[in-house]
Amino acid sequence: MLATILIVDDEKHTREGLELALEDNYDIYLAADADEAFRLMDSDNFDVVLTDLRMAGKSGMKVIDKALTLPHKPIVIMMTAYGTVETAVEAMKRGAWDFLTKPVNLEKLEILIQRALKGRHTEKQVVELQTRLDKKFNFESIVGNSAALHSVIDKVKLVAPSRASVLITGETGTGKELIAQSLHQNSDRARAPFVAVHCAALAANLLESELFGHEKGAFTGAIDKRIGRFEAADGGTLFLDEIGEIDASTQVKLLRFLETRSFERLGSTKQVKVDVRLVAATNRDLEDMVSKGTFREDLLYRLNVIKLHMPPLRERPEDVPLLLAHFIQGFAQENALPPVKISSGAMEVLCGYSWPGNIRELRNFAENAVVIKRGGLLNEYDLDSKFYSSKDVPGNAQPALIKNPLSVEENEKRLLRNALLEAGGNRTKAAQMLGMSRRTLHRKLKQWPELDVS
Repeated sequence: MLATILIVDDEKHTREGLELALEDNYDIYLAADADEAFRLMDSDNFDVVLTDLRMAGKSGMKVIDKALTLPHKPIVIMMTAYGTVETAVEAMKRGAWDFLTKPVNLEKLEILIQRALKGRHTEKQVVELQTRLDKKFNFESIVGNSAALHSVIDKVKLVAPSRASVLITGETGTGKELIAQSLHQNSDRARAPFVAVHCAALAANLLESELFGHEKGAFTGAIDKRIGRFEAADGGTLFLDEIGEIDASTQVKLLRFLETRSFERLGSTKQVKVDVRLVAATNRDLEDMVSKGTFREDLLYRLNVIKLHMPPLRERPEDVPLLLAHFIQGFAQENALPPVKISSGAMEVLCGYSWPGNIRELRNFAENAVVIKRGGLLNEYDLDSKFYSSKDVPGNAQPALIKNPLSVEENEKRLLRNALLEAGGNRTKAAQMLGMSRRTLHRKLKQWPELDVS
């Protein structure tokens, strides 16, 4: 779709000359005065308004004023034969994007329009991205209705506006980075960078350079100066995931930063000051590490100004249906597939499962279900044997039998399904495990073909 340009000039030959020069690349509209331009701007949206300054009737300054009141604000470029610094400054103050003197250099005009449109497109992308980020990391987007999760969210709301360092603890896959991003997005730093560093993913000798940067020649291979993550996050938030994995040397430099808000790049003695809020996360027991001498106690105190603990999914089973619905809807849209349906029996089993991989494991399960089932029904017989493993449920009881005893037939189906899964689909082996003949098993599978996994 061609960009639309409104040319406003009371000189006919100028209007038509500009139209002739631009019409191959743009959709051109013409106005002989400001009033005609106003009528056109009220009825159509324009990407660019190219207006003369001095015209009979209202001046081009009035065109700028009108353009800036519109819901879809066009880029305004001023043209005039009376090109003075004062006029240019006034036009820019009123909201003009740039200023050209007459006679207009057409090549320069083309470059100016292209640059303006490119800049506007970039601005829109940034706004759209920021809107998506705000939506993604607002509190309503954190899925769950359990008391344990709401306790964390309530604390995040209190902590987010502050400058305090935050330590987020919890098992792998519980959503610690999502909470860190929510802290950032709901603070006054939201428009500044959020920079994440996964400490365990970097070797100890690389992590220090990654965080603090280095000067040219600081070590073998340092062929240029490099800005570290602390400088990249200036004005915003630095998230250090798996903080328990950092070595003693990096711990010392990190402690110094928290005390002075400054650091030195590797190979430099110059202090660099930055305004960075530090949020750290770990799945390890840092207090135990302190007692063993592998983590500095003074650093732990500095990091642990505010502590947030993310509960594992097994402690909030009531959130499993909500999370599944959320992920299934997302993956269905992503793959252009209808959402999979989950039977009440399957949901009961899934709510009773311990989810050792937490939300990350549940998310992977949802993606697999969407792709494999393609809008069909997922019932308890489709579930892998791990979901029925007694070790996953306190008291060594089957999850579905804890809350709602099934009928004799349903229990028999479940036993058959589990035996077949355990036997890898081998009917003879499954029959032996169940203490029945292969013929009896074959007859039951003819009666209930949905149980067959071979």
